[in-house]
Amino acid sequence: MKVTEHLRQAKGTLVSFEILPPLKGKTINSIYDHLDPLMEFKPSFINVTYHRAEHIFKKKADSSFEKVEIRKRPGTVGICAAIMNHYKVDAVPHLICGGFTVRETEDALIDLYFLGIDNVLVLRGDAAKNETFFEPEPEGHKYAIDLLKQTVNLNNGIYLEESIRNGFRTNFCSGVAGYPEKHFESPNTSTDMLYLKAKVDAGAEYIVTQMFFDNQKYFDFVKNCRENGIDVPVIPGLKPISSIKQLSVLPRTFHVDIPTELSTEILKCKTDADVELVGTEWLKQQSIELKKAGVPVLHYYTLGKPTIIENVVKAIL
Repeated sequence: MKVTEHLRQAKGTLVSFEILPPLKGKTINSIYDHLDPLMEFKPSFINVTYHRAEHIFKKKADSSFEKVEIRKRPGTVGICAAIMNHYKVDAVPHLICGGFTVRETEDALIDLYFLGIDNVLVLRGDAAKNETFFEPEPEGHKYAIDLLKQTVNLNNGIYLEESIRNGFRTNFCSGVAGYPEKHFESPNTSTDMLYLKAKVDAGAEYIVTQMFFDNQKYFDFVKNCRENGIDVPVIPGLKPISSIKQLSVLPRTFHVDIPTELSTEILKCKTDADVELVGTEWLKQQSIELKKAGVPVLHYYTLGKPTIIENVVKAIL
């Protein structure tokens, strides 16, 4: 079922989760162990992130260097299929520009459609670890909107091979990312909103936000969307803070602000276990306020912390 269909049929705020693929060497059971405690809350869908390959330079016997591709986590296709089969729940793979040519993207979309996957979250993706700025693959997409347009084209039966006529049409529901505190590469909020509006005009049917820790930033973002003619659902993305280290890691990595009230309480903590308690309570209060405001879905970034999410969701449902 499409994400938008879940939203239309909902009688209240839904719950969804987002997971990381396991590191190579682990089995699919690591995913099941992660999700099992959360499935009692009947999530409407589960997002699966994608992590692009890294490149390192390996020294050879003749002292020259060879560029080697390393992929630390598997892709999303098999994981999504396994989740759907195991739990009978919709899986939403993240589709990124980085690391793919347009032809590889088309093949991936066809595979997903054959597996009965109805939704994709379309993203540009981050720059590779050895790059300062995002660089697309040769013959790959540079921007998320171009990837979105390719997805919409397949929905209309338009393939890269012009010789294909009357090809089957996919029927993907495409989501895109939104940034309540603006994308770090956008010069200002107004420009960021123009880019987001362009994605919606191109066919995006819903928005999932970057994590935030101040609900007012989400409310202001939704208001800004509506004032700019963006009428699709805006799903808030939520993440707990679980360690003192994250006070600096999260702002640096995701370009988000930590409210003073929250950072003050965390700095009082002596252990990460204490931080988890503070983070759990903060996330719970965020969730209660958002649910009361009637948000369509509470989308939790579990990121290896299913117990915190379990405790929060149990408290608000």
